[in-house]
Amino acid sequence: MLLCVTANHRNTPFEILERLSVDAGLLAETVAAGSEAVRGAVAVSTCNRVELYLDVDAPAISAHAVARQGFERALAALGGDEARGLTTSAEVLDDAAAVHHLFSVCAGLDSVAVGEEEIAGQVRRAAAHARATGTSSGRLDHVLQEAIRTARAARAQGDASRTGRSLARLALDLVGSRLTDWASTEVLLIGTGRYATTTAASLRERGAQRITVYSPTGRAQLFAKRQGVTATNDLSSALARAAVVITCTTRLSIGVDDVPAGTRALVVDLGLPRNVDPAVGALEGIALLDLETIRLHAPLVHWSAEEDARAVVDAAAHSYVTAASVEPAVVALREHVLGVVQAEIDRARARGDDGRVEEALRHLTSVLLHTPSTLARRHAAAGRGDQVLDAVRTLYGLEVVAMPAEGDAQTVARSSSASSAKP
Repeated sequence: MLLCVTANHRNTPFEILERLSVDAGLLAETVAAGSEAVRGAVAVSTCNRVELYLDVDAPAISAHAVARQGFERALAALGGDEARGLTTSAEVLDDAAAVHHLFSVCAGLDSVAVGEEEIAGQVRRAAAHARATGTSSGRLDHVLQEAIRTARAARAQGDASRTGRSLARLALDLVGSRLTDWASTEVLLIGTGRYATTTAASLRERGAQRITVYSPTGRAQLFAKRQGVTATNDLSSALARAAVVITCTTRLSIGVDDVPAGTRALVVDLGLPRNVDPAVGALEGIALLDLETIRLHAPLVHWSAEEDARAVVDAAAHSYVTAASVEPAVVALREHVLGVVQAEIDRARARGDDGRVEEALRHLTSVLLHTPSTLARRHAAAGRGDQVLDAVRTLYGLEVVAMPAEGDAQTVARSSSASSAKP
């Protein structure tokens, strides 16, 4: 069963999300190691969500318990006992609901800024990390790759690339409403990661020319060279000069004592955990815009092509879930054919095959199975899933039992005497 445990900006207060920020890779690895029922785990941690996608080998009720308990135990192990109580608002979604949620998240339709472009990359990196560390499963990896492909299709259909919505762009829209001219504005960018790169590009799009970058990890010079901006190693002086300060790093916390006296600036905190102490916003001359403020303004932003993009996501999620209904038949067919082929390979080996017969048989098997597997999923998406099951039962003598409860399915395949005969 596929499940998603999600704590996001829709169901969890921002101050809790901030405390829930954890290393996604470690979260997945900890949950995967915590239960034999967990066949795969992939975690996605962004500035407004912490989500765990699981492939659990258990009935629905037990699977839900495994997912929630694993999430809570992992957070407690990674963040201390305090984190255990922070998961009460997290939701557990299964099968069809989990797939639809994943597709929507990856396409940026469940973000604070609808159409956010960065999330697909974050999902892609989470999937790659899970493959590299062995915490993923075939089913999980497949659904994640489909979600990434759907995100590309949604952007193309919804023209999200030109609309260009992201948290950084939304924040700059809000800041721009208070400025007369970006070109003459001193901007200090703190951070050199992906969000900093996006922010620098967005600043240039708005005409900003006086951009200085500071890095708490010492990467400012390299970033400045690549982005065509100015680097600094003196944070205090840079803060005193800047009219706009944008933070997007995980390595720095700016408190009241770090702000030079007399500083007057619009401060945008895109960090999670937050980079700027909320008390800084109470200083005279400082206006602080953090993720919570951006979230409150986000509903006022209209993504003109949102309806088209949602239609793409809805159709893709429905198609994926429907195709999954014939997976028991596809698996049964593959197991049957591979079993027959393996018997022939064993006989060839007994006759002294040097490996060429085996290689030819395996290649032929792959070619022969590709078309029925692909067409089975297409027929399911067209509403003919029952016919696929009937065809496999009739033509191959296999008994395929689909368990419909909660959208889950279990395969029981038994060959008749005819199906076990030599082809």
